[in-house]
Amino acid sequence: MTTMRPSALPSTTPVPPRCTTAVPPQAIYLADPESVRPARRYVREAAAYQEPSVAEDVLDTLELLASELVTNAVRYGSEPGDSFKVTVAVEPGRCRIEVHDTRRRTPLLRPASDQRVRGRGLHLVEALASRWGAFGKIVWVVVTW
Repeated sequence: MTTMRPSALPSTTPVPPRCTTAVPPQAIYLADPESVRPARRYVREAAAYQEPSVAEDVLDTLELLASELVTNAVRYGSEPGDSFKVTVAVEPGRCRIEVHDTRRRTPLLRPASDQRVRGRGLHLVEALASRWGAFGKIVWVVVTW
């Protein structure tokens, strides 16, 4: 048996394994800041499960977009005790993420400003998503590759 010295180990960063267990097409979370992390992880796992050939950079984009939409749902689309639902639908070459919250207030794309600490998330969504919008109080994004 040959052992490798630490300096002889490959220098590439290992890629986390893909999800191989069934992941439902939707998940419900408490509208709480601690729910953002598991919700974005869910989006990554659901997309990888539904379409195993999705590239890692696309999964990164989906996860980032989910983080923005979920954060907005927690901050602006809910009150204490509320919940929100995340759905993921993947087809070859495309993924749609929806975040359903309880408020009817439609998200606003504010004018760009260096003066505000918040209010940049939808600009990021606008830049990364192929399409996005809101219907009732479902905020959705579509990413194509």
